[in-house]
Amino acid sequence: MFPFARTARLAITGLMTLVLAGCIGGDGDVGSALMPPKPALVRDPTVFVATTRMPVGSPIQAPWFSAQRAPDLIFAKANMRIPDRSMVARVTLSGDWDIKSVDDVVRKGAAQAFAQEALGRDVVLYVHGYKESFETATISAAQLSSGIGFSGITGLFTWPSAGSTFSYVSDRESAMWSRDAMQDLLTALANSPSGGRVHIVAHSMGTLLTLETLRMLRASGGESAMSRIGAVVLAAPDIDIDLFARGVEHLGADAQKITVISATNDRALAVSSRLAGGIVRAGAADRGRLEELGVKVADASDFGGGIINHDLFLSSKDVQQVVKRAIERGR
Repeated sequence: MFPFARTARLAITGLMTLVLAGCIGGDGDVGSALMPPKPALVRDPTVFVATTRMPVGSPIQAPWFSAQRAPDLIFAKANMRIPDRSMVARVTLSGDWDIKSVDDVVRKGAAQAFAQEALGRDVVLYVHGYKESFETATISAAQLSSGIGFSGITGLFTWPSAGSTFSYVSDRESAMWSRDAMQDLLTALANSPSGGRVHIVAHSMGTLLTLETLRMLRASGGESAMSRIGAVVLAAPDIDIDLFARGVEHLGADAQKITVISATNDRALAVSSRLAGGIVRAGAADRGRLEELGVKVADASDFGGGIINHDLFLSSKDVQQVVKRAIERGR
């Protein structure tokens, strides 16, 4: 009787040990294999910046870059503070990405400096929209990259937005003024001998800058330059639908790289349409009309529960999955 009970207890103990070992991982590290890898930005919290903004101070100091136009493209590294996910941080609303410092500022050969940092790795390049400061654009780049769990390096192309509600017209001009600099950056990345793929995620007015730059890149570098461009995600594109159609037409077969995230309930695009004399913006256009142009379309109208619904690629996990899948297809 007693030997039998002892044997049963030993068997149960051994079984529990095996189960627990499987949960913890053991020599085979099974638990780790089931866990998704940490985003690269968490392991190395650096956003690689290419900008047409003027630096603040010498040496550079907060707020790091202004709304003034720099004569040439500038490269820098933004060292980020990883969000604190503790209960205290959630209560105090302090658990978000933040810029700790900016260094390694390169004023000459900035595009090549960026390409050298990206050597052999994929890049997700975020291009912000209207009314953004350097700080808000950098934080959005970090939120995007960590939100989709990107495994390469996080890049930001930031142009000199005035960061003001009343700067719509001047912001548009500054965005267009930055086309040559963005083309120089993409050309340097495309010409890098052992570089990875460049995935572009552009938002709002930044989509116009991106589309125009890609037109220029294809015209100057042809299929060779465009072959290094992976996914192109245009989130809430603030582009005249007719201008959008013409730009996509000039991209030819490369238009298939584009995914448009649209929302018919985007209030910001509705205001932009009124300012433009009632012409529909691409980000609020009928899905069928967009798909006729050969681009992929993700209608995010059902995921917008707010008043504006203009930044769903950052605020909605479901929409971030759209971005992630587009990048996976573009590898």
